[in-house]
Amino acid sequence: MADNILFLFGWLGELIFASWLLSDGAEHLAERWGGRFVGRTLLSIATTLPEIGIVVAAAKDGSYGTAIGSALGSNLFMMTFGLAIMLIIATTRLSKAPQKFIDVREFGLDKIFLVITAVAGAVLFIDGYDITDGIIFTGLFAVYLAFAFREMKKEKKMTPLEKDLHDEAQTQPKKHFARSMILFIAGTVGIFVGAEPFVHALEGVSVDIGVSVVVLAVVVSPIAGEMPEKISMILLARKGANGASIAVANVLGSKILNNTLLLSVAVFAAMSYRGLVAKIPNTTLLENQMILVTVITIVALIPMFKNKLGLKSGIMLLVLYAVGIGMQFVLPNL
Repeated sequence: MADNILFLFGWLGELIFASWLLSDGAEHLAERWGGRFVGRTLLSIATTLPEIGIVVAAAKDGSYGTAIGSALGSNLFMMTFGLAIMLIIATTRLSKAPQKFIDVREFGLDKIFLVITAVAGAVLFIDGYDITDGIIFTGLFAVYLAFAFREMKKEKKMTPLEKDLHDEAQTQPKKHFARSMILFIAGTVGIFVGAEPFVHALEGVSVDIGVSVVVLAVVVSPIAGEMPEKISMILLARKGANGASIAVANVLGSKILNNTLLLSVAVFAAMSYRGLVAKIPNTTLLENQMILVTVITIVALIPMFKNKLGLKSGIMLLVLYAVGIGMQFVLPNL
């Protein structure tokens, strides 16, 4: 048992370090290209890579509970705890330019799309995920990318922060860009190297302590999988209102990716190892987790539909995260 736990935390540490490399590289690349489009696309995809690595490794071995649990845990973690920490930083002296609240009016369609994809993912899971569902998730992901691109073209002027980042990026030497690319690639490689051993260690600890691997995936996987997103959010939140706004774009974008791209990756990864008829089956525990995370996602979005997020919203999200973790002790017994 002790060996499995050490093995788990060893590979967890490797994934966290790789995630830090990925985050640092992605952050500087985002500064070079700038804009909310980067928050929705480049940063969202980059910060979703750890989950993709874990999901592919789990689907390869037929550990579908780990694959889906990891995706669900990611949404639970960042839509509550992640956003809460970002808000606490952005609205207190921890920020370089503290704000009373973060204006999220410009993310109206993102919020609606997140609700739609969360509900769609839960409904489609009633009879399990198969090739048809994988195609639907891929289509939803393509629609979101098209939406993000259209929004980018509609932005006629850059915000002050984006302009500063863009101007600074243009003066950065090629060595700086090369370093960012090296860190980004190294982090990506490290994530995919550590993902499979991490999944095996997770399953080993699950057997040793008698806790469902689904529950462990929901609770433990986000610690590694969400590390790059967490780091990028903290850095952006400290830059003031516009930085926090880009961080919100990153969170919403990456969670939409989780509900579309990540689930399609799980389906197609299963198919690549099990054939076209491969299907990710529904189980009572996974179904309950899906319902729980969908409800928490929608509840977490309620303050956003008021278009302002402040310190009170951050505290509410922390409480919501505590409820979600507390339910992990209840769901296996239902």
